[in-house]
Amino acid sequence: MNSLSAIQSSSVGKDLCYRFYVFVSISALDLKIAFCYFVSFCCRHDCVSCNPNMEKHLKNVLVVSFGFLFLFTAYGGLQSLQSSLNTAGGLGVASLSVVYAALIISSMFLPPILIQKLGCKWTIVGSMCCYIAYSLGNFHPTWATLIPTSMILGLGGAPLWSAKCTYLTIAANSYAPKAGKLGRDVVNQYFGIFFLIFQSSGVWGNLISSLVFDQAPNKVQPSDAELSYCGAEDCEMTTNVTNTNGTSNRPTDTLRYTLLGTYTASGVLAVVLVCIFLDQIPPNEAENEEKKMPSFLSTFLATFQHLKDKRQCLLIPLTMYSGFEQGFLAGDYTKSYVTCALGINWVGYVMICFSASNSLSSIFFGKISQYTGRKVLFVLGAVLNLGCILAFLLWKPHPQHRAVFFILPALWGVADAIWQTQTNALYSDLFEKNKEAAFANYRLWESLGFVIAFGYSTFLCVYIKLYIVLAVLVVAMVLYGIVEYLESKTSPATQNPPKDKPIELQKNAKQIQ
Repeated sequence: MNSLSAIQSSSVGKDLCYRFYVFVSISALDLKIAFCYFVSFCCRHDCVSCNPNMEKHLKNVLVVSFGFLFLFTAYGGLQSLQSSLNTAGGLGVASLSVVYAALIISSMFLPPILIQKLGCKWTIVGSMCCYIAYSLGNFHPTWATLIPTSMILGLGGAPLWSAKCTYLTIAANSYAPKAGKLGRDVVNQYFGIFFLIFQSSGVWGNLISSLVFDQAPNKVQPSDAELSYCGAEDCEMTTNVTNTNGTSNRPTDTLRYTLLGTYTASGVLAVVLVCIFLDQIPPNEAENEEKKMPSFLSTFLATFQHLKDKRQCLLIPLTMYSGFEQGFLAGDYTKSYVTCALGINWVGYVMICFSASNSLSSIFFGKISQYTGRKVLFVLGAVLNLGCILAFLLWKPHPQHRAVFFILPALWGVADAIWQTQTNALYSDLFEKNKEAAFANYRLWESLGFVIAFGYSTFLCVYIKLYIVLAVLVVAMVLYGIVEYLESKTSPATQNPPKDKPIELQKNAKQIQ
């Protein structure tokens, strides 16, 4: 039996490796094909002027977009699996906590230094290598390998996104005069293309993990005794039932290494793509943009001086809640509900549902917010999360309830879309004259929410974590209501945001997942 299993496992591994070889071979052509189709579409619909300058700049936008797509296909899939794949001592969620802690430090001083020294292109390349290091650390996950690589990833996260934003902004402003357009209009076009391509990374990364782990032989169904400790009753410190169930369905080393090899190759492909195809920004254009970048000291001081504004202080719980609710889904729902009752191979499929509903809802709420106003949407998000939290507390996960495993994260994704779009819109409206300091605070407090949520993940029962998330939600909404009341006293008439604001808000939103 052992030799037969070894042969089957080897066969599965070779088959998956062959499939991935074909995937990588085809992916090398994806950029050229996508570029041709996109240019053809734009020319037919008069999206942009059709000339050689447009093709060069659009090529660079697509290179950056597909580079981030390949990179975050790997990281997004790994993030969803950490609590289920690296369970020993809570190593997986601890690594995610370290990622966001390092990100807080990184965002304070690294971006301007690296961009000025290396330029946007090579800052992107170097930061992408930090993400690859995290994938490599998962091959042999221990506290000595995964925690340092998590710190490296966090330090590379802020420069990566800052360099991307700077590069696309410079490219857009450089092309705008040649096309006879306003710079901000081309900036919005470029960021729209980027997010259209990038947002699908959540689907591909999770799909790859589920397709690979679906190849595992002899999947064991959990017993009723094991299922009784899934969901809200999962207590890491008092029972080992979840880990027992997870061990019985743990993927073989062959499948694990195949998945990690796929993710690593995807990251390497991103680096190669940017290295070879992304044009360097001309020195004169780079210098003009670098002069606009705030120094480390000015950013640091402005971030904390902004806390003198009582509205910013009142918004801290709302901003942190974004980290708490995302941390619960990625760290606790995937492990204590999905992996415990269905198996680790279902994590990817469930998170695809969250990613899809989140992306579609972001577009939808970005459109309708000008008609409904943000207050209605914030209340809707709170009601959706409240309903889901109550369901998580009362529901006993069972394989027969398969639809519920997808419905709840889909609703959570809708609520998360509200928090992301409307919290950014709120910051942009309230702090229009101090946007840099305001969004620095946004990144700081949201990241701190992630750090806390992942940090206590291994020490508390799931129902206690749900009560914490619920308490933060209630406090956040009460204080948000106070902010709206203060605003209504100073500016009774609420103005509609300009039409180009949704893309601007997407640029300001911190993304590492």
